[in-house]
Amino acid sequence: MKTHRTYKEYIHYKYLFILFILLVTILIALLAISAGSAGLPLKLVISTLLGWGTKQSSLIIFNHRLPRIITAVVAGIGLGSVGCVMQSLLNNPLASASTLGIAQGAAFGASFAIIILGAGMQNQTLDGITILNPYLISICAFISSMLSTLVVLGLSRFNKITPESMVLSGVALSSMFSGATTLLQYFAADVKVAAVVFWTFGDLGRTSWREILIMSVVVILVLTYFIFNRMNFNAIQSGEETAKGLGVNVEFMRLIGMFLCSLAAATIVSFVGIINFIGLIAPHLMRRCIGNDYRYLLPASAIMGALLLLLSDTVARLAVAPIILPIGAITSFLGAPLFLYLLFKGVGKR
Repeated sequence: MKTHRTYKEYIHYKYLFILFILLVTILIALLAISAGSAGLPLKLVISTLLGWGTKQSSLIIFNHRLPRIITAVVAGIGLGSVGCVMQSLLNNPLASASTLGIAQGAAFGASFAIIILGAGMQNQTLDGITILNPYLISICAFISSMLSTLVVLGLSRFNKITPESMVLSGVALSSMFSGATTLLQYFAADVKVAAVVFWTFGDLGRTSWREILIMSVVVILVLTYFIFNRMNFNAIQSGEETAKGLGVNVEFMRLIGMFLCSLAAATIVSFVGIINFIGLIAPHLMRRCIGNDYRYLLPASAIMGALLLLLSDTVARLAVAPIILPIGAITSFLGAPLFLYLLFKGVGKR
């Protein structure tokens, strides 16, 4: 009886913790909408979101701030859940959207669109770099990032390579795409090189409601599949033989899971640029708080991804306002020390 009560209390704690980080994420989102050069009181933000605000507050929130905040939430949920699932499927705690060369492939695709196809950006105005054809850049970035995934999954399907070999294949493809991007930049004009660098910085403010809708649909569909298969991820994490003994088709789950992970990550990266460490840090933070059970770890990682990206974007907007710092640099700057701390703390416990 005591053991049963203790287990129920343990599960209850996990639900409360997930609810807590969800409420914190909502609060940070409201504060992020409130913060900015045109300071809006939190009460006015809530009133405007409920349809009771002024015309000016509605214009500021719905046309400028809310799209950026929703982009951060959707992208964070996608990257956090993708990193969580990848770490199970590849049996690798360092797995994330960069593992299969997704980010590097997207950077090459964007570079190709800007430099070769002339889709790009020009630095001819006082306002800085202007995107001439963002959709072509996003399409090329998406195709190139998915190409890397298809190569790795093809090797896995026809040559039966191990998860470790999949990671190594991703590293090799990352290096290849990085080299190809460097060659394109080497022969390009200075303005186009600057445009490529600008794109790779990452920017949550470049999305419109149409891009947000596309990202949201992809992330919701992929996350739904992940949640329905959360028990299979638990089984795979226990070992392939154990999973097969429980009736899980490990090879099929790995192929479909990695394809959907790559689809979600490629969609996000193609619209907002390179964002590092969110998919790596969020699952590790949540494992330390609620354990390895994917029934709770998966939704918690998704919410924590949104929270981390919201916090990073708020820092990027307010640190040296009115200048907005590149979000990719902020996530790397904040994520790397945090990951090192988690790594050494884990080593110390062993």
